[in-house]
Amino acid sequence: MSFINEDFMLSNDAAKQLYHEGAEKMPIIDYHCHLIPQMIAQNHQFSDITELWLGGDHYKWRAMRGNGVPEEYITGDRSSWEKFSKWAETVPYTMRNPLYHWTHLELKRVFDIDKLLSPATARDIFEECNAKLATEEFRGQALIKKFNVETVCTTDDPADDLRWHKQILDKPFGVKVIPAWRPDKAMAIENPEAYKEYIQKLSETADMEIRTYSDLIEALAKRHDFFESMGCRLSDHGLETFYAADYTDSEIEAIFAKVLSGKQADAEELDKFRSACLHDFAVMDAEAGWAQQFHIGAIRNNNTKMFYQLGPDTGYDAIHDVQCAAAGHRFFDRLTLEGKLAKTILYCLNPKDNEVLMTMAYTFNDGTVPGKMQFGSGWWFLDQEDGMRKQMNALSALGLFTRFVGMLTDSRSFISYPRHEYFRRILCSVLGEDIEKGKLPASEMEFITKVVEDISYNNAKNYFNF
Repeated sequence: MSFINEDFMLSNDAAKQLYHEGAEKMPIIDYHCHLIPQMIAQNHQFSDITELWLGGDHYKWRAMRGNGVPEEYITGDRSSWEKFSKWAETVPYTMRNPLYHWTHLELKRVFDIDKLLSPATARDIFEECNAKLATEEFRGQALIKKFNVETVCTTDDPADDLRWHKQILDKPFGVKVIPAWRPDKAMAIENPEAYKEYIQKLSETADMEIRTYSDLIEALAKRHDFFESMGCRLSDHGLETFYAADYTDSEIEAIFAKVLSGKQADAEELDKFRSACLHDFAVMDAEAGWAQQFHIGAIRNNNTKMFYQLGPDTGYDAIHDVQCAAAGHRFFDRLTLEGKLAKTILYCLNPKDNEVLMTMAYTFNDGTVPGKMQFGSGWWFLDQEDGMRKQMNALSALGLFTRFVGMLTDSRSFISYPRHEYFRRILCSVLGEDIEKGKLPASEMEFITKVVEDISYNNAKNYFNF
């Protein structure tokens, strides 16, 4: 029997039934990813498996570095084969890391290859994958369609003109590709020079001059409306923590003017400005009827030497240790008092905050929408079995697991969709184990199967209204 068999990761008969009769058939709504819209629009053809697998995948890069692979074989100028062969050398050492499972799931589901990747099999796998990638059936759009994907939400800056999304709308290929609003740069005043450049770009895209903070919000509101016209229904925010300081309008205008003049804001000013921005962003989402997502707890670009060499998003980020409870509750309380609280999903990168964010979400549910305030799936370093189980357990113990909107890829890869399968198999095992232990009634298998289908697809479809 092959390693990736039909019952892979399914721990008992109940889990197998739930997966094969429920989860397996459901379409995918990937409501948060980092696919490049241009590559989708142009139906990108990958030059080889190295580009597809190792180009921009900092999960693999971190593992390779940990296995003693020199940087020249990771982000350097070595040949595609040399880079792939170093990854093949690394894969056997990734056992018990999710990369071992993901690698072999992708080989099986994308390329129908049953072999384990190792130095002994590397050349054959390299050549077989490359031969398939040279065909029309393995171009970018076909790779997405291969996994029964219904909707993809990319991650897009307000200053983006969304030209590639428009091209996809003009030439549809059977999968809905929707922009998602990521306004982080609009509040990133830590570097005045970079911020001034960003404001200039936003001014051009919004077709208006931005001289004041009020102008900034007006420009963002115009872009928010444009994103909605392109199908956008949700925002996303990558934050170290929540921001909810007290401020006055005059203080925020003064801080904005100070930064645009090239001066550095101090710590108190940074906190006030971020608080104002985050509040105004949330109000826009509520008034538009969107959902908003908050990813809390990454500490980024920690290896200064490699940041200067390679730039951001190259595998040098980590789990932060922040205190987010007080500011988060204050932030959502302010919105609730104003009647401006949108549907919200909270994600944490530090598992110590699972229960913190879970109870924070459920403090502000108001009975208007099932699961209006949600604790989101295991994210980034936590989208592995242990992280998923801990997230599911916190959600189950302190809220309604049955209303969970399920998995997302959060990925830059066109073939990361087997991660949805991985999640669904773990989901079914969690529930199957409860049935086996008598914690859930076997007599309710029909309803539990529906729960699996809902978490896999239906809840997200109903929640986001794409």
